[in-house]
Amino acid sequence: MFRRVASALSQPELDYSGQEYDRQIVEDMFFDVMSRLDFLPNSPTLMNAGRKLGQLSACFVLPIEDDLDSIFSRVKDAAMIHKSGGGTGFSFSRLRPAGDVVGSTGGVASGPVSFISAFDTATDVVKQGGTRRGANMAILDVTHPDITAFIKSKKDKKSLSNFNISVAVDSSFMEKVSKDEYFNLINPRNNSHVRTSHAQGIFKLITEMAWETGDPGLIFIDRINDDNPNPHLGRIESTNPCGEQPLQPYESCNLGSINLANMLKGTNDGCVVDWDKLAYTVSVGVHLLDNVVDCNQYPLPAIDEMSRKTRRIGLGVMGLADMMVQLGVQYDSNDALTLTDWVLGFIHQEAHHASTALATKRGSYPAWEGSIYYPHTWMRNSAPTTIAPTGTISIIANASSGIEPLFALSYVRNVMDGTKLVEVNPYFEAVAKQEGFYSPELMAKVAETGTLAGTDVPQWVKNVFRTSHDITPEWHIRLQAMAQKHSDNSVSKTINFPASATVE
Repeated sequence: MFRRVASALSQPELDYSGQEYDRQIVEDMFFDVMSRLDFLPNSPTLMNAGRKLGQLSACFVLPIEDDLDSIFSRVKDAAMIHKSGGGTGFSFSRLRPAGDVVGSTGGVASGPVSFISAFDTATDVVKQGGTRRGANMAILDVTHPDITAFIKSKKDKKSLSNFNISVAVDSSFMEKVSKDEYFNLINPRNNSHVRTSHAQGIFKLITEMAWETGDPGLIFIDRINDDNPNPHLGRIESTNPCGEQPLQPYESCNLGSINLANMLKGTNDGCVVDWDKLAYTVSVGVHLLDNVVDCNQYPLPAIDEMSRKTRRIGLGVMGLADMMVQLGVQYDSNDALTLTDWVLGFIHQEAHHASTALATKRGSYPAWEGSIYYPHTWMRNSAPTTIAPTGTISIIANASSGIEPLFALSYVRNVMDGTKLVEVNPYFEAVAKQEGFYSPELMAKVAETGTLAGTDVPQWVKNVFRTSHDITPEWHIRLQAMAQKHSDNSVSKTINFPASATVE
């Protein structure tokens, strides 16, 4: 698989240098970082590069206008994207509210929530060609008259099972929440004032539904647009399904992640970060992802045009928790924040250097003039770094996902044929054997809860091998905030709460 992918992604070298010798060098370079599991591109690239389908991106945002033709054209477009392994995000904020007039028929509109259901049903039918389930993000502005129905749309815990939903808010709304004020609901069809709504009441409803069902989330749409690298192309209104990749209408992004567990080298005192290897891997990763933009067989002409115009890539990481374990750093500690600051800051800096170096050879991305980089910094890619969840590729690499802590130290994996396999974190197993407290009984006990709480292993081992539910939400957020400092886009992060967590 890695050879197929490396061969396919090296083909653009022929367009730039015209030399088969150069293409072969790049193919081997791409193959080496993948086969060593130092860097992996996103799942659609692994699935489709060098094959007939040829669609290599994971993230898409499609615009929806306030007419039936636009709505159902986007249903079709989303189905094609899901079939190829991608995920889609939409803003439904331009759709007129339920009960509003429909001039062409004299009838009444059914509103955005009913149309989201049409997208959800289509996603169910496609099932992403058997490779992985389709995923969507639906966003509605907090000022939309149907916002209450949207917030409650997953209350029955059955509806919209293929969607994450998020309310788009801004600092003005949050100030009204803090000051206990009212805000205006606006009909997007004609920008007319419909009624006022109590900001704290809406915020409380969002919180209650999030507590009960996990949805909706909040999208701070003004903060996203403050960091929009290409404001001259328009506002960003939505993100990919996991929220880490804000995109403009018809824009796509291909992702790839460095396995931080492999970015260490041994010393007499243990191990340290191998900065030279990390810099090299960042450079190869940016080069590979830039080639993906050229190789990609985009599902729609409009996506092809926009994606080549902005040349977005998303270089991220996986295995951060594995790196911490090997360095003896506790995830919920100031040392972990410092390590995250150094490592992700270095990756961000090197990714920008690599993109600039490519721009000197290949030219800046076509929409560079008017971007936040113009005229001082040449950039081949408009926003190089993102931290994705790495759900599939972290399993391939046998690494912890994204910047998440270890999920569990030992757990039971249910295999398709009904077999149950006890899987143990390899670093924990090695320490247990080295320190002399390994036993099958201990592993079975840890598999029941996934954590070392309640066991009699040494305290330093408990500190280093912290798992998701051992860590307070405040520490999850501190680490996410540190990671966000060094991301051009956003950070996919799970904040684990105990079952006893309250709405408050």
